[in-house]
Amino acid sequence: MKRSTAALIVLSAALGLPAIAAAQEPVKAFDQLDTRLKPGDTVWVTDAQGREVKGKIRELTPSALTLDGEGGRSYQAGDVRLVVEYRGRNTAKGALWGLVAGAAGGALLGASSGNEGDYGTQGGWALAGAGIFGGIGAGVGAAIGAMSTKPGRVVYRAPGSAGHARLSVAPVITPRAKGVAVAFAF
Repeated sequence: MKRSTAALIVLSAALGLPAIAAAQEPVKAFDQLDTRLKPGDTVWVTDAQGREVKGKIRELTPSALTLDGEGGRSYQAGDVRLVVEYRGRNTAKGALWGLVAGAAGGALLGASSGNEGDYGTQGGWALAGAGIFGGIGAGVGAAIGAMSTKPGRVVYRAPGSAGHARLSVAPVITPRAKGVAVAFAF
């Protein structure tokens, strides 16, 4: 009975923890950027020529965006095609999820394998398992989170810049091969 109760608690927690996240649409006009960004935020800016620059926002006005780095580059509203907010690494979130998963698994393992005479009660084994495996899970989760980045959030897309596709075709002629290289980007 205790095992099924523990399994039910862990299952309920696992199903109840994830939050529903709603995606925000990009702003429609450049002068609305200040509703989503502020000086100090890190962004990727794609200019009208397709060049991407990453930097921290130094200044943001309704008609221009200035980044630190890259010589303090300034962009006028008409020169910006896309602004993507850089979201950083998931280290803390990975550690938290690893801790929860490890602790839950360790508690179940400890509760199901302990004998009352060995460590006092099955609850003691469950607590020990949760502590040991929770710590291991937190470490593994932090390592995985440090290796990944959150996908960037598009905060501004210039009107008419969505859906531009490029097709390039180039001949390939070498002493060993002849052919055509085709690339499609969107």
